[in-house]
Amino acid sequence: MTTDDLLHSRFAISPLCELQALLRHLASGTQQRLPWTSRLQPTFMRLRHETDLDVLLALLSPRYGPGFVVPPPRSLAQSIDDDLAAVRATPLTVVRVEIAEAMRGQPIPDPGKLKTLDRADIADHLADVLEHAWHELVAPDWPHMRAISERDVIHRSSELSRSGWTAALAGLHPQVRWHNDGIEISKMTRPQPITLGGAGMLFVPSVYIWPKVAVYTDNPWPKAIIYPARGIASLWEPPALSSDALSDLIGRTRARLLLALAEPASTTQLARLTDLAVGSVNDHLRVLHRAGLLTRARAGHSILYRRTPLGDIIADTEEPPRDPHP
Repeated sequence: MTTDDLLHSRFAISPLCELQALLRHLASGTQQRLPWTSRLQPTFMRLRHETDLDVLLALLSPRYGPGFVVPPPRSLAQSIDDDLAAVRATPLTVVRVEIAEAMRGQPIPDPGKLKTLDRADIADHLADVLEHAWHELVAPDWPHMRAISERDVIHRSSELSRSGWTAALAGLHPQVRWHNDGIEISKMTRPQPITLGGAGMLFVPSVYIWPKVAVYTDNPWPKAIIYPARGIASLWEPPALSSDALSDLIGRTRARLLLALAEPASTTQLARLTDLAVGSVNDHLRVLHRAGLLTRARAGHSILYRRTPLGDIIADTEEPPRDPHP
């Protein structure tokens, strides 16, 4: 990194980076605990049947991901609309090159997927798939996730103003370090020197990339490092509330109902589970719903209640995963 590179390096936030990382996680079937993924798995499986999500997933491999389906962001104000517009604006020549590179490392034998990938409007088509997946999988939780990434940027910007880039990037990721006037990333699939040419580097905090790190190194995209945002443990916090402490906080009956809703249930089912009167259960559920701890949706003749992410956090009495960036 030259002086010009340092002057032009900056932080940015990418909604599509989060979506891609989540899709990789859901497709891998890994048991590694990340927030909300067990809740999202049924929706993910439904999207695989209802959309061409599997065509997109076929392009993603551990060693490579086409830049056109997740173009690097431009700023901290990046929105999902900005990301999708960049996908749709990608020249078809770039799209074809990146699809060929993805298939070189991970052949796609399915004739149906190959036919879809050969469409002249493939960038627009995959942008539609991404937009659908975004609204179903990420959008409801995005305000919380974005706040985490923004807090990371604020912290690192403070370090940058006080002690320079070395301090700002300290603790970025165990695989990332300053070395010989450049940034060295260990364990790269295709290790090679990258010259930034004075354009600088994008640093993109992410929630769902944890505990990994990802990079953009291919032209024509801006070079970027996507790293785990600091403070991701807040997705699990507050972790140490026992059932007694929870009872003290919201009342014993409401605590029982909140803990019982590890899976969606109707009022009648909850009354049976807790041995409470249906009317009493209804009253307490309304309070928990108004407090933002529950959502409700009709299923046939019943209304099913389920915990929101906030409800999950408050009801969680398990030991949270270790945050590598506390």
